[in-house]
Amino acid sequence: MPANVLIPFYSTFGHVHQMALAVAEGARSVPGTEVRVRRIPELEAARAAMSGMEWYVKAQEAMADIPEATHDDLRWADGIVWGTPTRYGNMTAQMKQFLDTLGGLWAKGELEDKATGVFTSTANVGGGQETTILTSLVPLLHFGMVFVGTPYGQNPGIFGAEGRGGSPYGPGTVAGPDGSRQPIESELQVARNLGSRVALVAAALRPVRLKEPHGQQPDAPAYRTEG
Repeated sequence: MPANVLIPFYSTFGHVHQMALAVAEGARSVPGTEVRVRRIPELEAARAAMSGMEWYVKAQEAMADIPEATHDDLRWADGIVWGTPTRYGNMTAQMKQFLDTLGGLWAKGELEDKATGVFTSTANVGGGQETTILTSLVPLLHFGMVFVGTPYGQNPGIFGAEGRGGSPYGPGTVAGPDGSRQPIESELQVARNLGSRVALVAAALRPVRLKEPHGQQPDAPAYRTEG
């Protein structure tokens, strides 16, 4: 049974955008897979703060034709691969804000048993390549999603590679201190591999997920806050 794969991403200077396109390429390599690439909306405060940076402006212009992610995109998907740069070892505020709007989907179990994965971009190899993905797992596990990584056996490019992004937790690229470094082929290949792997896992899970309807969480409001 073919699967629908969604790739929602946030990209500041275009690095995560390039990785998202590689994930999409990998997902499309699985016969019958339908793919949507979607942008996570920018925060107006961030747009205002960075509007004078040439690389930021060019990157945003290059992504302008990509539709913004919606809740209906998430409902459509059987697998979802999230892309976010690191912010102090965690996802960006843009991504977190979007996830915080998904209380209604969580309450109805609409994301449960969907395959998921995460890819990232950092300034250097030690700047969050692993922790960004690991910390991003927390809300995804709350949603009941099934995490898919990029194991060493299928991704030899991440094994002992100096100065390259990526880990068994997911693809990554290294932008460099000034953002000038672009994703290299070995990093893009790990991203393709995650795309195809999520498509395969999503297809395998789809019959089970559709067969077993998910009920609403007990006493769950449509939008949940913690204080």
